[in-house]
Amino acid sequence: MEEAVRDGVAQQRERLMESLRIYGGHYAELSRRFATWLGLHSTDATAVLEIAAAEERGTPLSPARLSERISLSTGATTALLNRLESAGHITRAREHSDRRIVTLRSGGHIQERADEFFGPLAHRLDATMSHYPPQLLEQVEAFMADLNTTMNSHLTDQDTCPPPTRTLDDRSP
Repeated sequence: MEEAVRDGVAQQRERLMESLRIYGGHYAELSRRFATWLGLHSTDATAVLEIAAAEERGTPLSPARLSERISLSTGATTALLNRLESAGHITRAREHSDRRIVTLRSGGHIQERADEFFGPLAHRLDATMSHYPPQLLEQVEAFMADLNTTMNSHLTDQDTCPPPTRTLDDRSP
């Protein structure tokens, strides 16, 4: 009996992980469609969204922080920011008392376009979540925070332990 319960829990966890993978796939597809809708490369659109979201949270990004968030080298991030700034999608400002610190801001039209594109989905998701009691949503929020912390920790560990190098002899036929 106890083994059947354990198997049921394991299956439930597998279903949950599969649901999270599906959600991640939908999120990636939505991001790709947003980029196409804006006429931007997907990396550029991701950067614009990161910049706008950070602004909304009241914690605007620096170029270095954006580079970390979208996993680009500093050189590639500089090229990306040059493109976005030339197109009027973002601005770089020196707002901090330490004038060496650059703050990234989205162009006013970006938030409007993002709201236009994502607004209908945001309303649908809010309507879906409204069917669940606040206590359950708190548990899901805590669960997601734990998963995000675990994923972040794993990614950090991978950064400090590069994969083993393989030679041509190591490949399978």
